[in-house]
Amino acid sequence: MDVSMTMWVLTILGLCALIAVDFFIGRKPHDVSIKEAGIWTIVWIVLAVLFGLGLLVWGDSQASGEFFAGYITEKSLSVDNLFVFVLIMAKFAVPSHLQQRVLMVGVLIALVLRAIFIAAGAAIIANFSWVFYIFGAFLIYTAWKLIQEARAGEEEDDYEENRLLKSIEKRFGVADRYHGTKLFVRVNGKRVMTPLMVVMLAIGTTDILFALDSIPAIFGLTQDPYIVFTANAFALMGLRQLYFLIGGLLKKLVHLSYGLSVILGFIGVKLVLHALHESGLHVPEISIPFSLAFICAVLVVTTITSLIASKKQSEKAAAEAAEKSGKDSVEA
Repeated sequence: MDVSMTMWVLTILGLCALIAVDFFIGRKPHDVSIKEAGIWTIVWIVLAVLFGLGLLVWGDSQASGEFFAGYITEKSLSVDNLFVFVLIMAKFAVPSHLQQRVLMVGVLIALVLRAIFIAAGAAIIANFSWVFYIFGAFLIYTAWKLIQEARAGEEEDDYEENRLLKSIEKRFGVADRYHGTKLFVRVNGKRVMTPLMVVMLAIGTTDILFALDSIPAIFGLTQDPYIVFTANAFALMGLRQLYFLIGGLLKKLVHLSYGLSVILGFIGVKLVLHALHESGLHVPEISIPFSLAFICAVLVVTTITSLIASKKQSEKAAAEAAEKSGKDSVEA
């Protein structure tokens, strides 16, 4: 899809306007209700759908299909981010009324960092087509690793700060408590960061780790930097509301890792086939409509099996609790 500089500028200005509106509405720290989170989640999804339909009308069907495939993939991968966000919020004991501000700024930092990643990835792909082999192999490896971790039942029980964040804390210092929405305060005459600033940086910089597999994944669906950027933008900008909407349901998505591993493995194979095709070999390539249908099917099946498995686990736990309670009453 041929995108002019004017279209790039208008798109970025439009996204900035949406971010400004979102920031204005949520400027006052408050506890986000399920209703508020649900409404705004729907708003962001509708905006993404309208953008995809706009590509269909003013662009072409391939661009629209690539956007929807990329958006759904990035959205599903971003749900995995929420597990880490929960751990970060718990580690830094973020007050509930400040969490929406933390996520808003953290996601903006992540969006800027991803834009840099996307620009670098597009430049590399444009000059070195063999990088598709690397991307494909990396995604297949990541998929295998996710399956191994899921089968082993490994879970992150704590959050460990990255080296960049530790060096920033050491350089500026950190206050011993939150000071409302302030990011810097003076303690004994020295200007130091507040815990709020540290959490925002933690959310934003931690996303770099997730970008290592999500960026190659979407480049496996489209090599158009415009679609890659907009799909990432819409997926990330609705992440804050999604955090409050499904925060309590995250533990029920017990098969999410399996679903994401299947999607990443599928895109990895697609990338390898594309690389072989670019090398001049006559191999079949996976179409965007098939990719979109496959990704949606995997997510639907994963969600259904997760909810069924969670329900069985809850019933089993309730039965064991009732049995234990009965034994205790008999002994008493």
